[in-house]
Amino acid sequence: MAGTHVVAIVGGAVAGSEAAALFTERGARAVVLEQGDRPYGKIEDGLPRWHEKLREKEYGRIDANLDREGVDFVPRTRVGEDLGFDALLGMGFSAIVLANGAWRDRPLPLEGVERFVDRGLLYQNPLVHWFNHQEEPSYDGPRYELPEGAIVVGGGLASIDVVKILSLETYARALKQRGWDVDLVDLELRGIPAWCAKNGVDVEALDVTPPTLFYRRRMEDMPLASAPEGADEAQLAKVRRARIKIMRRGMERYLVRFEPLHTPRRPIVEDDRMVGLVFARTEIVDGRVKPIEGSEREVRAPLTVSSIGSVPEPLPGVPMKGELYDFADWDTGAVRDLPTVFGLGNVLTGRGNIRESRANAQAVARGLIDCLDVAPEGAEKGCVDDALARVHDEAHGAAERLVDRAMLGPAADVERIEAWVRARWAEIGYEGYADWIAKVRPDGG
Repeated sequence: MAGTHVVAIVGGAVAGSEAAALFTERGARAVVLEQGDRPYGKIEDGLPRWHEKLREKEYGRIDANLDREGVDFVPRTRVGEDLGFDALLGMGFSAIVLANGAWRDRPLPLEGVERFVDRGLLYQNPLVHWFNHQEEPSYDGPRYELPEGAIVVGGGLASIDVVKILSLETYARALKQRGWDVDLVDLELRGIPAWCAKNGVDVEALDVTPPTLFYRRRMEDMPLASAPEGADEAQLAKVRRARIKIMRRGMERYLVRFEPLHTPRRPIVEDDRMVGLVFARTEIVDGRVKPIEGSEREVRAPLTVSSIGSVPEPLPGVPMKGELYDFADWDTGAVRDLPTVFGLGNVLTGRGNIRESRANAQAVARGLIDCLDVAPEGAEKGCVDDALARVHDEAHGAAERLVDRAMLGPAADVERIEAWVRARWAEIGYEGYADWIAKVRPDGG
């Protein structure tokens, strides 16, 4: 393990792998600690399986970043369990980067609602994980029977994926009951009405009650397209029109319903089971959501899926502020009272967006690199790929802030780190990245 700068990266998916590549390009070492067998994170478990081409592309990018000189990949190692955070801190790394993602669903903010999980209430992350892995012979997790007429509370991209899953599953089941051999990925690709028209099926005759997405704001407020920084009113209007177009297209292709300006107030309970929600209508006043008094309505449904965001899992030893880690500086990702610990990707943004995770990884990692004073060895000052080019200014700003604060020590305890890595590899039977990934590919993938 050559070099004097060694950075521990907790999590090997989009953000973690991008950071690992950036550190090694500048002569540092990166030890990537991954809790699972595979490093693909939300690409594998949070991105619905119909995104086959994107999934394979992202797998390839992550593999290329991790299977390279200077990166030591350590799978099956969950910080806080297999390796205590205090032990990690004491190992002598030049920096510790938390890229462990946002895996815990943000709780639906209704008193006592958590007792109805799996009794009329389901959260996004376990639903998508089941949807992606249910056909694998080795899958031994929970299984779900998705009923017609379910409701989804959300409004972001992930909630659209959730409502699509509900619709695709219920329409595919109705088609199979009538003797059709349905490939769900093909159903998603074509859209439900187009698939039915191609195969001579009267979609109305299927008599399926579609799922409904409830959102506290309007369709044009949905975070489905982003305006550039400093956008003028014409640009903002264009983005609002794009959001409406995206959502309406989804409603037409996947036969889902949308109810804007609704916020949940309390569950409807029968026989100790959640059978829907009481919603209040809302209005937008000065950009803020305001419930309208006296506007409550009952919406009954056999299943409610909460898709209101994901947050990091608490990590013993890392300070928390509310649902997130306590960051002293949101631009650099510096964690309060831990001068060599930084967050990046979803653990910092609290989002599941792949492009944003990669961009944030670039900005924070470049700042850390410059603070460590690791030579770039002729590497381009731009981003790793075209998707990162747009965040060059953010990266430069993060680097300047880190240099000004000079928060990192110059060297790592290389021998101690190397000894621990080799011992952990021996314990789990790891002998190299490519061989390991080939061995742990899912049975159905």
